Amino acid sequence: MRTFSKIVFICNVAFIIAAVLRVVQFTSKSTNNNIAVPTNPFVGTVIILTAISFFINIFFAIILGCLKISKKKTDLSTFIVIFNLIMVPIQIWYYFYSKI
Repeated sequence: MRTFSKIVFICNVAFIIAAVLRVVQFTSKSTNNNIAVPTNPFVGTVIILTAISFFINIFFAIILGCLKISKKKTDLSTFIVIFNLIMVPIQIWYYFYSKI
C-alpha cells in the first residue's frame, strides 16, 4: 500500500503539472486543428500520468476507505494520504465542472 500511495502521489503531481501547462499553454499549437502536434517526452509522460491519475486516485480512496472501515492499521505517510484525498474533489471539479 505504501508503494501504491506513492504512485498515486506522483500521478497527482503530474495532474497539477498538466493543469498548469494547460493554463499556460506550454505546448505549441498548430493553425490546422486536424494535424497532431508532436510533444516532447516530458509533456507526453505528464499527459499519460494525468489521464490515469483520476481513476487511480478514486481507487486509492476506495481502498483507503475499506481499510479504515475494517480498522486495519496502515503505515502510510499522513501528508501523502491527505494530499491524495484532497486531490479527488479537485480532479472531479476539473474534469466535470471546469471550463478551462
